[in-house]
Amino acid sequence: MNGYMGKLLFVDLTEGKLWEEELTEEMAKDFVGGYGLGAKILFERMKPGVDPLGPDNILGLVTGPATGTGAFFGGRYMAVCKSPVTGGWNDANSGGYFGPELRKAGFDGVFFLGASEKPVYLWINDGEYELRDASELWGLDVKETWEKLKELTGQEKVRAAVIGPAGENLSLFAAVMNDGHRAAGRGGAGAVMGSKKLKAVACYGTQKVEVGDRAALNAVNKFIIDRMRDPECPTHTTSRGFAAAGTNFGTTASAMSGDSPVMNWAGNSPEHFPEEMAHAFDPERFEDKYNTGAYGCAFCPLRCGASYKIEDGRWPLEETERPEYETMSAFGSNCLCTDIEAICKCNEICNRGGFDTITAGSVMAWVMECYEKGILTKEDLDGIEAPWGDGAAMVALMEKMMADEGCGKKLKLGQVGAADAFGKGHECLAVAGGIEPGMHDARLPGKFALIRAFQYDPTPGRHVKGRGFYDNVNFDEEAGKADVAGAANTDMTNSAGLCSFINLSAPGFSLPDMLGAIWGRPYTREDLIKDGTRIFMVRHAFGLREGRLRDKAYISPRLKGEPAITAGGNKDVVLNNEAMGDAFFKALGCDVATGIPSREALEALGGLDAVIDCFYGK
Repeated sequence: MNGYMGKLLFVDLTEGKLWEEELTEEMAKDFVGGYGLGAKILFERMKPGVDPLGPDNILGLVTGPATGTGAFFGGRYMAVCKSPVTGGWNDANSGGYFGPELRKAGFDGVFFLGASEKPVYLWINDGEYELRDASELWGLDVKETWEKLKELTGQEKVRAAVIGPAGENLSLFAAVMNDGHRAAGRGGAGAVMGSKKLKAVACYGTQKVEVGDRAALNAVNKFIIDRMRDPECPTHTTSRGFAAAGTNFGTTASAMSGDSPVMNWAGNSPEHFPEEMAHAFDPERFEDKYNTGAYGCAFCPLRCGASYKIEDGRWPLEETERPEYETMSAFGSNCLCTDIEAICKCNEICNRGGFDTITAGSVMAWVMECYEKGILTKEDLDGIEAPWGDGAAMVALMEKMMADEGCGKKLKLGQVGAADAFGKGHECLAVAGGIEPGMHDARLPGKFALIRAFQYDPTPGRHVKGRGFYDNVNFDEEAGKADVAGAANTDMTNSAGLCSFINLSAPGFSLPDMLGAIWGRPYTREDLIKDGTRIFMVRHAFGLREGRLRDKAYISPRLKGEPAITAGGNKDVVLNNEAMGDAFFKALGCDVATGIPSREALEALGGLDAVIDCFYGK
C-alpha cells in the first residue's frame, strides 16, 4: 500500500513472544494511522476497566502515512494507551526522528501487551527484531540511555523511544522520550511503559515508504515552502519567528495578552505578571547568549529547535535544549518566575528524567499557591520554601522528583495525585478531566472554543486538539458543525503523522491534497471530515466505555472564569462551556446528556462495528 510499510509488530512482554500482523488496506483506509489506528486496535483488543498501570493495558507507538515519506512536517509518531491520569483514552504526540526510523526498520507501529518481570528493551534492526535484557539501561536518564543503546546495538545511527527515571518510578506525568528531548509527553504514557518494565524501543532501518504520486507530493511541499518564504503571506512573520527563536518567540506577547496562564490560572498579567516581568522572555535578552545552533525534526522546513549552553551562573549546562513555549509558560508566568536559567535547568531535568514539562510546571504553580495560602508548609516540602517566582525552589523540587525521594514521591503524581497524597490542596487544582491543561487560556477572546476541547476531547486538557469557533453567545447548529469539522481535521493531521505547525506555516495548505498524493488516489475535504470524525468517535467511545460519560468530564471552575479575571485581556470572561458541549455533541450525533453516540451516527461513518456492538449489541 502506498504510504505504509504494511506491517505491525506485536510484543507480549509477559510471555516474551513477538509476532507480525498485516496492516490491511481496510484498516488503513478507515483509521489512517497514528492514534486513529491505535484507537481501533486498543478498543477492539482491550477489555474495559483494566488497570492503566497493570499488564492488561496496551501501549502502542504508531506512525502515520506521511511519516518518513518526505512530506514536509511528516516526522511524527503517537504513543497510545489507557491513561493512568484520566482513566480514559490517551494519545501523546512526538516529533524528532524516531517515527521515520521505525518505518525505515519495516513497521508502521508496534504494540506492547503484558509486562516483563525484568527490564527489557526491543531492538528492531531492518525488519528483524528481538527483546533484550535492559539491566544495563535501567536507572539511566533519557540521554544516557540513548548513548548506551548506540553501544549495545553497535549502531551509531540508532533511534530510540525511551523512558527515564520518571517512567521507571511511575510518575503520572512520565513521557515517552526520543532524540534526547522530544516527548510524547501527555497523559502518563511513560508510566505505562515503565509499568511494563520496558525501558526502550530502539530501531534502525534502510527501507523506504512507497508514495503513490511523488510529483504531486513534491508540488504540495513546494506550496508549503513558497508560503513560508512569501513576505506577503500572513504567517511569514510567524515562520521566521519560529525559525529564529522557536515556539518561545511569542512568549512575551502571550503573557501580556492573557493567552498564558498566570498564578496557577488564578491571576492575570497586568496585576500579577506585569509588562516588565513578561519582557524577561524577550528572546533577544538571552537567545544570542545561550544559542549554539538550530535543529529540526525529520522533514521539517521550519527547524524551530535549538541547542543551548549556559556557561556560568547557579546552574551551568554544558549542552541542553531551548525550552519550548509550553515549558516557558508553565514554569514562567504560571509560577510568576522570570529566572530563565532556572527554567532551563528545570527543562533539562524534565528532558533527562522524562517528565512532561506542562504538568511539571503546573505542579510547581500548585505548590506555590498552596504554600502562599499556608496549605503546604516548609515541612511538607522537605525544608524547601516555595514562594511565588522562586526559581531555586522549582529546581529543588524537580530534583526531588527526579530522585524519587521525599515530597517528590507525591509531587510526581501531578496536581490531583499530589493533593490526594498530601491530603490537602484540592481547592487549588487547575485541571481538566484530571490533567493539567496546556498553556493557552480559553478565556481569551478568540479562543473560547478551547474550553470545549479542554473538557470534552477524549484526551482532556490538550491545547493542540481541534475545535471550531464559538463567540460565547451563539451556539447554533452551524457552530457545532464547525467544531466537529475542526476536531476531525486535527485528528486527521495527527493520525497522518504530521506536525500541527504545518497549518501555521502554510495557510491554504490542503491536507487532502497531501494525503491523496501519498496514497495515489483522489481524496476530498468531505472524505477527510468523515474519516477524521470516525477517528474522533472511536477515541471518544474508548473513554465512554471506561465510564467517562459527559457528566464525568470535570473541569476546574477557574479555567472557565469562575471567579472571573479582574484585569487584562480575559477580564470578566465567564465561558458557557456547557452550551459549547451541547452544540458539539448534537452536531457529532451524540446524546447531549451522556455523550453516547447514536447508532445512526456510527453507522453513517462506517467501520465502527465494534463501537456499535459495545453500545447497542450485535
